[in-house]
Amino acid sequence: MSEFIDLRLGRVAHLELVNPPLNLVTRELLDQLEAALVTLAGSSAADVRAVVVTGRGERAFCAGSHVGEFEAQRGSAGRERLALEERVSSRLADLPMPTIAAIEGNALGGGLELALCCDLRIASAKARLGLPEVRLAVTPGSGGTQRLPRVVGTARAKELILTGRIISADEALRIGLVHEVVPDGEALRRADEVADEIAARGPLAVREAKRLIDAAWGLGLEAGLAAELDASVRIFASDDMLEGATSFLEKRDPEYRGR
Repeated sequence: MSEFIDLRLGRVAHLELVNPPLNLVTRELLDQLEAALVTLAGSSAADVRAVVVTGRGERAFCAGSHVGEFEAQRGSAGRERLALEERVSSRLADLPMPTIAAIEGNALGGGLELALCCDLRIASAKARLGLPEVRLAVTPGSGGTQRLPRVVGTARAKELILTGRIISADEALRIGLVHEVVPDGEALRRADEVADEIAARGPLAVREAKRLIDAAWGLGLEAGLAAELDASVRIFASDDMLEGATSFLEKRDPEYRGR
């Protein structure tokens, strides 16, 4: 465990931002988060099958960047820091295993951008979400303008980003920004349940399926179908595929080994 990031490995790994009460994104947190993500990216399909991302405490998943650091980011001097934020966000989005954001409390600015990098988002009823950067005369800089439209559509993304409006968990569910809303204090428990469900599936197949879905944004249909075919050939050559078929016929739970 580092000062600002708590990474606990396992079939379901837990990645926790530790900068309460708001879990603000500082330079130190970004550096430690990047190191944790490198570790996760190198984990085998057998060892880490899903990741739950959360923030320490009940007030915020993450309330975004530390405004006190803004002045130091003016002009060309800030480019390296902004590039670091984008690189870390991309590392999270590009993890080979499924990721679930357990959103307890606020997910604002850079915090929502981190949640958008996850494959699934589960929010507590008290959660508030938004990209309010324009209120401070800055723009979302960690993928918000690119990932939010892909999740909720261009028109809704423009409404939220251009007004800087902060919305409730129920509205986030209605527009598809989060996948589920649970009672206060239950986001992590529910995220663990979904992660356990994913971890019980064939880990090689799950990773391939995630990769194919993500690639669909940049591929034409013909190229995407070709990629899907190649992936299917690889999966049908795996031991896990044989275990899946055998366990089904024998009416028992499978024991996948990620190979």
